Amino acid sequence: MFVGIDIGSRTIKAAAVKDGKVIDYQIVESSFDPLRQCFGIIKKYPSARIVATGYGRHLAKNHFAHEVITEIKAHSIGARYFYPDCNTVIDVGGQDTKIVSLDREGRVFNFQMNDKCAAGTGRFLEVMAVSLGFTISEFGHKALKGNGKIKINNMCAVFAESEVICLKNRGESTNDIAKAVHLSVVERLVAMLGRAGNFKKPVFSGGVAKNPCIVKLLHEALNMKIDVPAAPDIVGAVGSAIFAHRNNQTTE
Repeated sequence: MFVGIDIGSRTIKAAAVKDGKVIDYQIVESSFDPLRQCFGIIKKYPSARIVATGYGRHLAKNHFAHEVITEIKAHSIGARYFYPDCNTVIDVGGQDTKIVSLDREGRVFNFQMNDKCAAGTGRFLEVMAVSLGFTISEFGHKALKGNGKIKINNMCAVFAESEVICLKNRGESTNDIAKAVHLSVVERLVAMLGRAGNFKKPVFSGGVAKNPCIVKLLHEALNMKIDVPAAPDIVGAVGSAIFAHRNNQTTE
């Protein structure tokens, strides 16, 4: 058995692969002690070869992982596992956003990454949701009911939150403000895709891909189908597990 573990800023995801197929996965909060969370996950898979990715991959390497790979490689392999003909990966996680371009064989040949601030990430959406009185799980659904006529001018989480408060105090509907927040995130994603170049057959991975409003608006903005796995937040973990499986075969 081969296990991939993606230790992110918000959650830890693990996927188990046997004979090249995903047979199990887990998702838990990173919490204040991610290493303890990891040990709780991997005890389910004794004797497995483990490959780690994500922010905490080097922590995993120091304590239990056999190998580590970058998030870009992990999500690329994982996206190709779910959609073999994909050539673009849109990965929006808790703290960063990545656009990865793949060649015909699935190798990375270009990528764009936003990791300098929380703008457009899951954390940005969480802050905006709390500011509007929504849970993160209901935020996208509420935004779908907005009219789309309001514009958020700031992508900095601090200034955007102030702008949202001003809009609330002006009497604007919280659903309308929520839609504006989502539109601003999608505009940023589209700009990143434009810089990445010739994108097609995109796969949306990461926790933000579970947001129905982001997916709908991105589909409308690009005028193309956006493939979203049933559990988009495990794509990196799946990619790591598949890598472990392939690497083991080449070294046997």
